[in-house]
Amino acid sequence: MVAVCDTELIGESFEGDGLLLKISESFYKGEEATEREVVDSLKHATIANLVGERAIKCALDNDFIEEANVISVNGVPHAQMVKF
Repeated sequence: MVAVCDTELIGESFEGDGLLLKISESFYKGEEATEREVVDSLKHATIANLVGERAIKCALDNDFIEEANVISVNGVPHAQMVKF
């Protein structure tokens, strides 16, 4: 399991369209990583949770997720990746 989040969103909560996106420190806070490190982690992950513009862009640009599978909660993009 890999969790990737734009750092400025950690500790925030967003609501919209009946959804609540809670970006908890206990889940997302860890070591900061470069884009290259994120890509390397996603290559080996079977499950990933992604939140924020930069996190989503990295995953999209490297073909880990598709735009159609990205949701937005009050303007904050979120996606999950599952590989079999």
